[in-house]
Amino acid sequence: MHAHGGIDIHAHYYPENYLELMRDEGSPFDAGCDWSNPRGPRMKVGKYLSVPLDRAFIDIDARLQAMDEQHVRVHALSLSLPMVYWGGRKLGQKLCWAFNDAVVAAHEAHPDRLIGFAVLPMHEPDLAVQEIDRVAKLPGMRGVYAATRVLDRELSDEAFFPVYERLEDAGLPLFLHPLWVIGEERLGRFRFDNALGNPFDTAVAASYLIFDGVLDRFPKLDICLPHTGGALLSVIGRLNHCWTTQPALMEKMPRAPLDYLRRFYYDTITHSPSLLAYAIDQIGADRIMLGSDYCYAMGYERPVEVVTEHPRIGAEQQRLILEGNAARLLRLPAAV
Repeated sequence: MHAHGGIDIHAHYYPENYLELMRDEGSPFDAGCDWSNPRGPRMKVGKYLSVPLDRAFIDIDARLQAMDEQHVRVHALSLSLPMVYWGGRKLGQKLCWAFNDAVVAAHEAHPDRLIGFAVLPMHEPDLAVQEIDRVAKLPGMRGVYAATRVLDRELSDEAFFPVYERLEDAGLPLFLHPLWVIGEERLGRFRFDNALGNPFDTAVAASYLIFDGVLDRFPKLDICLPHTGGALLSVIGRLNHCWTTQPALMEKMPRAPLDYLRRFYYDTITHSPSLLAYAIDQIGADRIMLGSDYCYAMGYERPVEVVTEHPRIGAEQQRLILEGNAARLLRLPAAV
């Protein structure tokens, strides 16, 4: 394994211009960014208050150093909570421009190390289509990033169909991440909103995409689920049985839910070697890509070793998971 051995498709980035826009224009939306904390700026939207963002989230040089220490060759930069949908039409669009332009600048400064997943104003689908047209031409943009639910709309809402059509045309894969999770009122203690809420939110989003026929309607749309699909692999048997008990649903949806697992891509973030082995058995190593959740506490500090030191993952499967699958999906040159 050469010194830099992975393409990390789940790595978060908060550029200064995005945070400054939140600070300067967020107040009408009960949002902002407080820079007074010595440990780093803190974003706020309504009741949500982020952890202090240390340098690694914001500073590209600190990130490159961490990537070297982790033996990660490439980061695909993506925005995470609180995304942009809270900002209405005008600010939401400006936040997307700010983030996406910062990612392009980072890529241009370090073209071999950094690529980007664009954030779209999904809450305004016509603007999201415009932004796809803009970012598809920009250097380093290799996909788009969206929440598992946009405000109160599931991703199978027909309002998003023009977005999916344009993503298919542009050949840009869609990467998902939970945002404000379901059942939050029960998940207030013990970081359950993250540990339990995030994986169930991903399973719900994936299930709507399957059951509402979105994957059939857009056969060329590639979608990647975070946290190895969240709870989806645990509940796919129940979803399959649920389908068999509803004749009308079976008529409308001729293929079983289980048959759709390989329509998704997945990252490696399970925090369980046996669950990662199970995912490879169920889905195939050719649909799983390296992820770290950089640099949140719930992520991996040594993401490459999760794969290279796994007793059940052979050399060819390691090659696919660490680099091969992402290089193919994101149309990247192979490792130098």
